[in-house]
Amino acid sequence: MMCANMSKSVTILGAGVIGLSTALYCARRGMQVTIIDQKPRQRDGCSFGNAGMIVPSHFIPLAAPGMVVLGLKWMWNPESPFYIKPRLDVDLMSWGLHFWKAATKARVEAAAPVLRDLSLMSRECFETLGLDFGLDFGLVKRGLLMLCKKQQTLDEEAHMAEKANALGIPAEVLDVKATAALDPAVTMDIYGSVFFPKDCHLAPGSFIAAVEAELVRLGVTFLWETEVRGFEEEGGALKAVKTSKGPVEGQEVVLCGGVWSAQLAKELDLKLPMQAGKGYSLTLANPKQLPELCSICTEARLAVTPMEGALRVGGTMEMAGIDQSITQRRVRGITRAFPQYFPAFEEKDFAEVKPWSGLRPVSPDGMPYIGRTKRWKNLTVATGHAMMGLSLAPATGRIVSELLGSEKSSVKLDLVSPDRFA
Repeated sequence: MMCANMSKSVTILGAGVIGLSTALYCARRGMQVTIIDQKPRQRDGCSFGNAGMIVPSHFIPLAAPGMVVLGLKWMWNPESPFYIKPRLDVDLMSWGLHFWKAATKARVEAAAPVLRDLSLMSRECFETLGLDFGLDFGLVKRGLLMLCKKQQTLDEEAHMAEKANALGIPAEVLDVKATAALDPAVTMDIYGSVFFPKDCHLAPGSFIAAVEAELVRLGVTFLWETEVRGFEEEGGALKAVKTSKGPVEGQEVVLCGGVWSAQLAKELDLKLPMQAGKGYSLTLANPKQLPELCSICTEARLAVTPMEGALRVGGTMEMAGIDQSITQRRVRGITRAFPQYFPAFEEKDFAEVKPWSGLRPVSPDGMPYIGRTKRWKNLTVATGHAMMGLSLAPATGRIVSELLGSEKSSVKLDLVSPDRFA
């Protein structure tokens, strides 16, 4: 297999966590890989400031029953976890219509096993990258807590735990005492929790650095600060990628451009509905208390992760287009909600912390785009992972390498097909 792929050249568009993971698995198969990214190497995109969670627990896609009503309710609160900036935008309206159509019980039930398989494969890949390949990125396998302040929320999460167990994802409902026993170093003000032991966490920057170093060792070519300006076509295939530094030829092209994938898709005559979902995070370098487990503050939709001695708190989904500016009201929503779950902290603890924002590529049905397209013989798409980019990156990279190696994918790809909205 290695010899068969030695001469195959692959051009990857995007050096986020999906692009780097794809490059890693392709390079390990002996393919000649070139990565093109418009940003400098010292970047701070969505792959860096996220919550660093690997979450088999997240098997329900964003487009789920009740989310439309909840989203409309949250829209009127400037500090709520979800906000869509009102604007006349045809792409946004089309995205919203697809979201509404996808938010059905039947669709969610079909999607859950796919997300489960992708997540469990990714978790296995993270372990393999650390144990077998020697990549050091500090994977912590302690599980995740869904923290609930209300009985109603805990009942809802307990119902999700039943579904998780039925899918083969272990989950356990805990009272306050049992929750505290799992993470005794931190004070929590909650009603109860659901514990997902298979979930993990890491520091995203450490993972990116480890993968980049391995790619350099494997001889991967990086073209930083290089803008994609079109494509050369020949016989239904992409002969070369036109860039600000000249054409880059490759037998295979992989689109991993995050939120910028939608614009490139239009140039390629593909329909990949996508919106940029802005997320925020704040990282306390010297927190008063440091939990050992990562957690989700369920009602507030906050992600809380210990990272190499620091504590990162992230949240919100703000649909405001390609715009990374900081909306202070959204940040206040995070800093006000966090102490409600962790009372040792106060809002003023975040006063000197610089907020980070990143744009997540969100498909309307909450499922990523992974697979080959019918439009082009040699184009594969790997984007649209929303909040699950880091979590699903190794699985996505492995699947793309399988497809480029003319093998059958390890996971059924019908529901994540890039042609599903064509």
